[in-house]
Amino acid sequence: MLGLFKKKSKLEKLQGQYEKLMADWHRLSTTNRSESDKKYAEAQRILEQIDVLKQD
Repeated sequence: MLGLFKKKSKLEKLQGQYEKLMADWHRLSTTNRSESDKKYAEAQRILEQIDVLKQD
């Protein structure tokens, strides 16, 4: 209950976005290859941002 009002850090937000994009990528990989590739590329850019935040 105490964690109800806790704000997410930037790292937690990026990890959530990354997980969502990877789920979309996997779902689209069987139906629409070009959209799947776009989602994967976007997920990789977010992963790079996550790596930069983890290094600091």
